[in-house]
Amino acid sequence: MEEKETEIVKRKRKKLTQDDNMASLTEHLMDLRAVVMKSAIAIAIWFVIIFASVTWWFPVVSKGADIVVLGPFEVIRFYIQTSGAISLGLSIPFICYFIWQFMKPGLVERETLFIKSSLPGMLFLFIAGVLFGYFIVHPLSYFFLISMGERNFDVLVTADEYMSFLLMTTIPFGLIFQLPVVILFLNYIGLLDAQIMQNMRKYAYFILLVVTALIAPPDLFTHLITLSPMIVLYEVSIILIKRRDKKKAIKAEKEANQ
Repeated sequence: MEEKETEIVKRKRKKLTQDDNMASLTEHLMDLRAVVMKSAIAIAIWFVIIFASVTWWFPVVSKGADIVVLGPFEVIRFYIQTSGAISLGLSIPFICYFIWQFMKPGLVERETLFIKSSLPGMLFLFIAGVLFGYFIVHPLSYFFLISMGERNFDVLVTADEYMSFLLMTTIPFGLIFQLPVVILFLNYIGLLDAQIMQNMRKYAYFILLVVTALIAPPDLFTHLITLSPMIVLYEVSIILIKRRDKKKAIKAEKEANQ
């Protein structure tokens, strides 16, 4: 009789555990759904703003380039596709913030404090990367390629091609400029230090070169322009880690003396 009661109790506990796990999974799915919904709302808001002001900002971003469209339907298609791509790019910081809110309960306090304190820097670096691409990489690479093509061809640039090239030479740099934050986070959780980065420098440069080949337009001139800030960011990250390690050592020494 006691064995039967014990078996019944075990089954009840197992069922309660399964119910708790199911409730936890449902809660996580609801939180994930909220992240997706908020991200979609952010993209939609940016889309409306960009689409409504396209006649104002497009003459500015085209920088006097000779651009054509091949038909009436291409105009509206171009506006929609461009507004969608730009709104997605501008929504990235907000999407990252929503994802961080979703992951926050599963992070330890140290990781939460680091990410929270890094959010302003991440936003600043993203904007700095986009501006670097817009004011430096895009005009230099675009007019370089156009002038090279005009030696042998009558170059005709459509609106779609121009905006694709513009986005390719701006938005990726907003992500690339997050490199110092990523490296500092890896150092913060103990997976990376300045000595490892110095020893792996040549391999890191090779990886950066591969990344450059994937995101930059296919010409050596643009590759050099793109690779330079990536190398600078890597070296700056080493300096930041050294400074952080030095502060930690001084703090540890003071605590030991006390």
